[in-house]
Parts: sequence; structure tokens; C-alpha cells
Amino acid sequence: MDAEKNKAVVRRFVNEAINERKESVLSDLFAPEFVDHLPFPGLPPGIEGFKALAAGIYQAFPDVKVTIDDLIAEGDRVAERATSRATHTGPFNGVPATGRKVTWSEQHFYRFHHGKVVEHWADVDVAGLMAQLAPPHK
Repeated sequence: MDAEKNKAVVRRFVNEAINERKESVLSDLFAPEFVDHLPFPGLPPGIEGFKALAAGIYQAFPDVKVTIDDLIAEGDRVAERATSRATHTGPFNGVPATGRKVTWSEQHFYRFHHGKVVEHWADVDVAGLMAQLAPPHK
């Protein structure tokens, strides 16, 4: 599969699976042997761990939308730089809902095999997000 087709898979993942909450497309986009290298304690491996993580994000930020800022592909790899925007209306990482509008950056790297994602790595600006949720200084 060529780089442009791999980029189209990432666009579909962001637009349909994340922004439109169409969990059913995940089996079209991710291989059964998918490995997520984004370690969150207590999550199951593979796509089930992704689903659990997404459910927690949607609970805290039900209106979250991801915008792809850059998408670069070479060979079997795709790099994505994205911006997420949301309103904090549920508990997140020990912080009760603040009602604040927040923005954070993300970088994702995907490896493909036979047109499906088999590995994923991510760097999410959780520190920047948590700073936006912190109580105002007095």
C-alpha cells in the first residue's frame, strides 16, 4: 500500500472513529494484531485499550474534535501532528469538570501492514492540558 493510501486511513480514523465516534470503522482500519505503544496503566492491550481510553476522553470532553495539522508518510509509516479542542465537562485525571474550553497538541506515529494500522505511538501534551484545568492562581 502506498503512502497516500496510508494517509487516507489516518484521515478516516481521525474523522470517523474519533470526531464522529464511529467505533465500527476501527476493524476496517486496525489489524487484529494491533499494538498501541501509548502506555496508560490499567488499559487492556490492542484496540480494546484504545476503546477504553477513548471512552474516558469522551466522558471528560464529550465535544472533543481533532484537527490534523500535518500528515507525512513514507514507506509503511505515517506521522500526524494534530490539535484537539474540547470543553471539560466531566472528571479527567482527578480533576472535576471545570467547564473550560481547552486545547492540546498531539503527535501520532502509525505503522501499516497490508493497509491496516499494526502499531501506534503517541506524544500527547498532557502537561499543557492539565495546566489549563488547574485552578486559577490567586
